[in-house]
Amino acid sequence: MSDTQTLIENRPPSVAGLFLERVAATPDAEAYRYPVPATSGEGPDAWKSLSWAQAAERVFAIAAGLIELGVQPEQRVALASATRVEWILVDLGILCAGAATTTVYPQTNADESTFILSDSGSRILIAEDAAQLAKAREKRAELPELTHVVVIDPAGVETGQAGETDDWVLTLAELEQRGAAYLEKNPDLIKERVASITRDQLATIIYTSGTTGRPKGVRLPQDNWSYMAKAISATGLLGPEDVQYLWLPLAHVFGKVLTSGQIEVGHVTAVDGRVDKIIENLPVVQPTYMAAVPRIFEKVYNGVAAKARAGGGAKYKIFLWAAEVAREYAKVTQDNFRRTGVANAPFGLAAKHKVADALVYAKIREAFGGKLRACVSGSAALAPEIGYFFAGAGIHILEGYGLTESSAASFVNPGEAYRTGTVGKPLAGTEVRIADDGEILLRGPGIMEGYHGLPEKTAEVLESDGWFHTGDIGELSPDGYLRITDRKKDLIKTSGGKYIAPAEVEGQFKAVCPYVSNILVHGADRNFCTALIALDEPSVLEWAKENDLAGKSYAEVVAAPATLALIEGYVKELNEGLQRWQTIKKFRLLPRDLDIEHGEITPSLKLKRPVVEREYKHLIDEMYAGSREA
Repeated sequence: MSDTQTLIENRPPSVAGLFLERVAATPDAEAYRYPVPATSGEGPDAWKSLSWAQAAERVFAIAAGLIELGVQPEQRVALASATRVEWILVDLGILCAGAATTTVYPQTNADESTFILSDSGSRILIAEDAAQLAKAREKRAELPELTHVVVIDPAGVETGQAGETDDWVLTLAELEQRGAAYLEKNPDLIKERVASITRDQLATIIYTSGTTGRPKGVRLPQDNWSYMAKAISATGLLGPEDVQYLWLPLAHVFGKVLTSGQIEVGHVTAVDGRVDKIIENLPVVQPTYMAAVPRIFEKVYNGVAAKARAGGGAKYKIFLWAAEVAREYAKVTQDNFRRTGVANAPFGLAAKHKVADALVYAKIREAFGGKLRACVSGSAALAPEIGYFFAGAGIHILEGYGLTESSAASFVNPGEAYRTGTVGKPLAGTEVRIADDGEILLRGPGIMEGYHGLPEKTAEVLESDGWFHTGDIGELSPDGYLRITDRKKDLIKTSGGKYIAPAEVEGQFKAVCPYVSNILVHGADRNFCTALIALDEPSVLEWAKENDLAGKSYAEVVAAPATLALIEGYVKELNEGLQRWQTIKKFRLLPRDLDIEHGEITPSLKLKRPVVEREYKHLIDEMYAGSREA
């Protein structure tokens, strides 16, 4: 048996157990960094740290406080909060109490939040602030099982409202005080609770963002997270000296799995979920490692391109030249590494790359904090041309793959041997096979127990021998690298019988057009393909200033003939690289960007195709009006 197999097979039954081991091994090492906003509201945030021992003191107090409130093993405690250090401490507190966390996105409306709390049978809600508490209060009559709400940030929170018991609303500080007092009387309480946790005990319910109907609760037992922690450690991508910048939504499985891996490896995590602070935080945090979704890399790429264009024709030409050099350099070095084990480039290309590095790439790396070794990208496909650009610029993006139902991390690219355009190889202990119709099937310790209260839905995707049907289409290289081609249900079949993977076309357009924010390719049962395109507001408004559209609103800019002509040029460029049946014959620019609030993209920034197609049906019908099929 290999060392990796031994490491994974000898895992403890829970992450709570791993947390106790980590605290015992490195109590004084730094565990978490978190921002404290300036008291005046102006100036940079101060950053504070927690050691593993300090984190444990709070985690154990939270766990004991929950137990004192009557929480039993496997009972659900809901957590509705943005990404912040308290999210991690509360989640660990729930796990150390032997209970299970129900994750709720803070953007979720009152109706859907109520459904999740009710469907999961959550007994306690940990709410971030007054806004999250208000949702529970509004629907309290529909939540008879909810015995308490614990508020992390008490600003503006009023307690003791009519019909509420004295402690129906508590602050997190009060819960920790009660827990600390309870621990004084029961000093072995947490160790005993953690020791009694079994592998198959429920740890987390994460509700998938359903594109139609109600979301489904994915039941992930304790062993899933313990396995993930060990498997991430076994990749060798991270070490105890690393600094992770964690901003992803922790209610999403991708963010959540990163907390498990960190406990096993023991590195520092800087936590701040404010997406508008990413650019400001990177030079301060100086991460060596960061996980993100493709939209973030697309925004950075578009921002760099727009800045170069704003600097004048000469600067923009230099950028375009450097971008091509980066892509060529990345493709050549990756190909050479695959063949020879050495990531080298011919002298002429290496010389051009050195010049481009001084002019362009070094500034990009500096913007990421200057110490970044690697980024992991997941949740959706990254356009290969954008991946190659960053690879050539020295920002190594390791694409990975997984689903909520597989605890997020099933595949990841292996360090130096990464291949842009693939999601790498399976984590140790995970099996993969490709079905006859191209669907990716997975089996292993990361696969869910099933959908909460939905045995029929579970049986549709989970076979009795453990194979899980992902719904994704892909292909494996002879040496085990997986390439995702599309969602099985998203494949378009034109009226001419041709199959098209819309995500592939959409990704290529994002690499060609620096102004795009979101694009949806449509063409199922039609005789040609069309596209709905939303532009990136900051980039296109910057362009507008230089093209006689200064002072116009976003809606006015996208409706202007000059903007349509601009995007038409990029569509023509895209079409030159496509098969005839894939080409975009018509497109429409949307009057606003797609967003989470309108339900058009998920909190992890994935497109909800049915919602967008429903919302803009009139534009789709307009594009096909007058064609033979209309």
